[in-house]
Amino acid sequence: MDLINIRRNYSNSKIDFKNLEKDPIRFFVQWLEDILEINKHEGNACVLSTVSSIQRPSSRVVLLKSVTERGFVFFTNYESSKSVDIEGNNHVALNFYWPELERQVRVSGTAEKIATKESDDYFKSRPRESQIGAWLSPQSTFIDFEYDFKISADELDDKFKDREINRPFNWGGYCVIPNSIEFWQGRPSRLHDRLFYKFDGKSWCINRLAP
Repeated sequence: MDLINIRRNYSNSKIDFKNLEKDPIRFFVQWLEDILEINKHEGNACVLSTVSSIQRPSSRVVLLKSVTERGFVFFTNYESSKSVDIEGNNHVALNFYWPELERQVRVSGTAEKIATKESDDYFKSRPRESQIGAWLSPQSTFIDFEYDFKISADELDDKFKDREINRPFNWGGYCVIPNSIEFWQGRPSRLHDRLFYKFDGKSWCINRLAP
């Protein structure tokens, strides 16, 4: 396994530092639209990092489901390990990596539960099988190796037969409200473009970072 000699010379694009978007969320939406044009199924995937009550970091992939003026929204089980971490320490990070465009976006901020109605509305838009899955899975808990989810899924399907499936109370959305966002564009010879936005409480301060 020759990892040492695996390398790529990035040359796809560059950041125009003379014409910068003042709002990083609007800039993010532009980049998101770019990736969804070529990867509409997984372009919204990102790594969510949290820290537990005993200061242990943990990362996992989640799917971005909405971008608002306030921040970045994803959905999960409120009893999952990520949610337990967030309830104890709501400082989190998101990392988007889009190799097709040689781009990366790093977001740091705080995670807060979204309004109940917003979670309800999104849950109603999900496929019925996904709705049942939200009821079915005790996410992040230990289960038997031989556990058969299909049996439980069939039972729930019968329970909700000819009925609308309501959102379980332990499932919903979080919004990551950013306090900093970094945009990274791969460039030749590892001299990458890095653009850093920091919120000072009133407005976004913009700086360029060294590669």
